[in-house]
Amino acid sequence: MCVGKCSRIVGPCLLALGTLSMAANILLLFPGGASKYLAEGHISKHAKVMPGVWGGGVTVLLAAAHITAVGWRCAGCSDCGTRCNAFISAVLSKLALLGAAACFVLSGVGLTNGPLCFYNASEHGTLWGYPFLDARTENYVHNRTWSICLEPAGIVAWNAVLFSLLLLISAAEMVLASLQILNGCLGCLCGFCEGK
Repeated sequence: MCVGKCSRIVGPCLLALGTLSMAANILLLFPGGASKYLAEGHISKHAKVMPGVWGGGVTVLLAAAHITAVGWRCAGCSDCGTRCNAFISAVLSKLALLGAAACFVLSGVGLTNGPLCFYNASEHGTLWGYPFLDARTENYVHNRTWSICLEPAGIVAWNAVLFSLLLLISAAEMVLASLQILNGCLGCLCGFCEGK
């Protein structure tokens, strides 16, 4: 496959994934669509870090915009050469790879630790905390224990679905960014093969 054709496929895919990553992370800030928990500060620390916005979102979108432009040969440079643009796309893809990897790790930690919720701790009464942090993994996986969280309603499913989605999105972003790094290096060394 030619370097330009590959960029025309990878770029728009990364644009879509970066946008989805940002949307999923923003939804994590509003459990069940309610803004009161954000205003009260009762949001998981892993959602507050917003890895889907800066890691899987902004860094990936920055690279994706340039990759898409290079693929369609409208990068804004009059004629600085496709090799220069391919090199820049490889560098930006490395940045996207790092951002997606950070999103993957932080989302995995957020999924593993479980949500911040109002729950009944037998020794301390009801309180805001992470009830699944010290629990065995199987308790968090099986939905019969999800009722331990009294508030926000459905927070365990909300947390599990959105952090899992962030994991899948960032994994796909890492694969595509790695592919574009190779593609950009080939374009830098060999030039674009279109029209040859």
